[in-house]
Parts: sequence; structure tokens; C-alpha cells
Amino acid sequence: MSSLAISASSHSSASAALVYEALLEAQSWPAWSAYADVEWDVPAGVDRPARVGDVRTIRSRTGRVCFRERVVEMIPDQRFSYEQAAGLFTSHRGAVDLAPALRGGTNITWSATYRHTLPLLDVLRRRRLQMWVHDLASYANSIVSRNS
Repeated sequence: MSSLAISASSHSSASAALVYEALLEAQSWPAWSAYADVEWDVPAGVDRPARVGDVRTIRSRTGRVCFRERVVEMIPDQRFSYEQAAGLFTSHRGAVDLAPALRGGTNITWSATYRHTLPLLDVLRRRRLQMWVHDLASYANSIVSRNS
């Protein structure tokens, strides 16, 4: 079966470090994404930053588990890559790339590859990815505005 590769970009006035932190900060996701809960699956009592190989569970606003993602690459303030560990779209792989913008701030590019399915579903995936990258940029911008 063929694959669908998509990407979406946005600009944030925030630094790459702030955008990267929002991606890793599970508690921030309900503020900027369509998901109600993101939880890192780490052993009880362990308090450490996320690292390659860690898995996070992402739940919808209804409380159902939507999917689980495994971190496959982390380059602080530059790149965060993941793959679907469980859920409906186990062929899903994604990456968020952060680059300094010429006019300041950060250019954000979120890319994903899915197993190609139905044309309508592909359209929805493109829209959702554009919403995610735009909402992430807007969230980071709001932090910059609050702190200025």
C-alpha cells in the first residue's frame, strides 16, 4: 500500500527553545491542540525529561485513548520525531522541525507520513496537520506576549 507524505509550516515569534518545550510539555497540549490529555508513560516515581524511546498516550476530549506515540529522535530546539506505537494509524510517523527565521522567531515545519487510505481521510489529515502547526505557533506566540 502506498504512503501519504504531508507537511505544514507556520512561523512563531517565539524562540525554538520555547516551541520545543511546548511540544514536550504534556500539560500544554490541551491549551493548543485538539487533544484533552497527553501523558508520558514513565515508571511511577521517575521524574526526568522525555528521551528517545519514551512513549506518550494522547487522549481525545471524550477521554478515549486516541493513540500512543514513541519518540524516535530528539534534537533539542531543532527536531522532535515520533512514530505511532499503538492506535488506528500504526503506520504514522511524524517530525516537527524548528529553524531560526530570518526575521526573528522560529519557522516550524510539521511533517507526517501515513499509509495512504481514503482520499477524504487524506484531506482531513492535511487540514489537521496545518491546524496543529498553526496552533503550536499561536500558543508559543501567546507565551511571548504574556512575558513581554
